[in-house]
Amino acid sequence: MSLDADVILLGGGLANGLIAHRLATRRRELSVIVVEGGEALGGNHTWSFHDGDLSAAEQDWIAPFVVARWPDYDVRFPNRRRRFATGYASVSSERFREILAAQLGGGVRCGVPAVAATRTGVTLADGTVLAARAVIDGRGARPSPHLDLGFQKFLGQEWEFDRPHGVRRPVIMDATVPQRDGYRFVYVLPFSPTRLLVEDTYYADRGALDVEILRAHLADYARAAGWGEGRLLREEHGVLPIALGGDIDALIAAADGMPTVGLAHALFHPTTGYSLPDAVHVADLVSRAPDVSPDGLARLLDAHARNIWADRSYFRLLNRLLFGAGRPEERYRILEHFHRLPEPLVARFYAARLDFADKLRILAGRPPVSVLSAVRVLAASRSRKDSA
Repeated sequence: MSLDADVILLGGGLANGLIAHRLATRRRELSVIVVEGGEALGGNHTWSFHDGDLSAAEQDWIAPFVVARWPDYDVRFPNRRRRFATGYASVSSERFREILAAQLGGGVRCGVPAVAATRTGVTLADGTVLAARAVIDGRGARPSPHLDLGFQKFLGQEWEFDRPHGVRRPVIMDATVPQRDGYRFVYVLPFSPTRLLVEDTYYADRGALDVEILRAHLADYARAAGWGEGRLLREEHGVLPIALGGDIDALIAAADGMPTVGLAHALFHPTTGYSLPDAVHVADLVSRAPDVSPDGLARLLDAHARNIWADRSYFRLLNRLLFGAGRPEERYRILEHFHRLPEPLVARFYAARLDFADKLRILAGRPPVSVLSAVRVLAASRSRKDSA
């Protein structure tokens, strides 16, 4: 049977989109098709990262996707406000689509979902059958009995205001807002003197998202900030996984040998939910793959996922403390306490590259939650299934 492409990327989100970009840049001998069931690649998202999350080489190749950069950012808590002199950057789904459309041309298939997929082929809802040397599944997070999760849920609104809003740098966490439904904070990105992205975000036990309530909260926040009248440009919302524990071997086995990337392979920062750094790392990994057969790619990606899972067990422990050691309305105290630490340590935390001394430092000192509750969570963790 003739092949339609060397590689079919099933799902046109961040992980597969960046793989497509790197293959088009570094492996031009390979033909690529991206299959996206939605109407456009990348959906409706803003992805961000800290400068320390990526290497210099990664920063260089992701640069065309970046729509805004800032040299520093703020955090705000009831008892602590702090500015971090760490660069921060954002990628928009609009820019993402523009770059991939120019690179891939007819290699993008949108608007017709896949109804079946194997390791070497995809069947679309309109009956089209596409064949390839290998299929990579990047269709995003899906429910799994093999992951124990909390949730980071959010509603974001991008506004063009009638006058300057006065926000000079990103506010990564503003937890001075009323605490409800878990740890709540507002996230603010100033894209121009009059344009802002504002998100109402919750670290919650349940993934249910009431969009109308969050819209009302954002309206209250904007009113209190005094930003005045403006025009709503777009909305985005989502529910991101926060990893508490799980069985990575069982998660990988459930893919039944299908090369898998992104959230479905637990490739996201366990505590922040950020997925762009992992997507960048994996795109480079795939672009260097010596064997692009299903077996070769699955071995490569599965080994990477296992290594990342093992390396980040400490973050899952911190998450269990965050979700289990304090009352939901007091979870902010843990993040407030954390942001007292030295700036280089905080940067390594966001990059998921803590060393042993960092791990000791984070847990040192008087805990911001009940000692008894923290001990109970730690004791439960010793018998919890959380394979490395």
